[in-house]
Amino acid sequence: MADFVLVPGAWLGAWAWDEVADLLEAAGHDVHPVTLTGLAELHRADSAQTPQAQHVADIVGVADKLSDVVIVGHSYSGIPAGQAAAALGDRLRRVVYLDSNIPVDGQSFADGWSPERRAWLAGQLAESGGFWPPLTAEDYAGQDLTDEQIATIVERSTPHPGRAITEPAALPRPITELPTTYVKCLMDGPTPSTPVLQHLESPSWTLAELDTGHWPMFSQPAELAELLISVS
Repeated sequence: MADFVLVPGAWLGAWAWDEVADLLEAAGHDVHPVTLTGLAELHRADSAQTPQAQHVADIVGVADKLSDVVIVGHSYSGIPAGQAAAALGDRLRRVVYLDSNIPVDGQSFADGWSPERRAWLAGQLAESGGFWPPLTAEDYAGQDLTDEQIATIVERSTPHPGRAITEPAALPRPITELPTTYVKCLMDGPTPSTPVLQHLESPSWTLAELDTGHWPMFSQPAELAELLISVS
């Protein structure tokens, strides 16, 4: 059985994995959902300056106590999850990027964005005291979510530390060497990003797909849990 370390994306906490965690545990696995520093119950007024390295440390701090680790990083959290996986050594069983960004050494979460979108992000951070504000209900339309699920996500989301999404990743080893599955959620775009496609050329990487939106832990928890078990 695997030790699953589940890392939520921007604005979310460990609570986002509740349904998936229950299903994995019912199948006999140990499950360790993570709330990253500055988010959910760890959100504070000064959390905007939480460095990305702290999010890596949050994940390593959980994974270091385990022996057969599957790290799952969703959305933004693919970046700290990939760095944590690269630092884990022989205890890593697999890293799973769930419709996520992947870490590129020396690049930040936003570095691949267009100049217009980066200017928009800079404006958001400036207006919100260094935080990246959560999405609104309208932003979740067309992602296979019910109105009730959207309402829950919006209500429980907290502003994301801006420093964490603007600092560059630092990789201790190439992530192409790690046993990896990239999961593409097709309703959020049919193909992975260019960096992901390049990494998928590695024999250590495989591609899986879910026919749902960007937040499958809410829209298809059973299908996601089954996929995580099958690739691990």
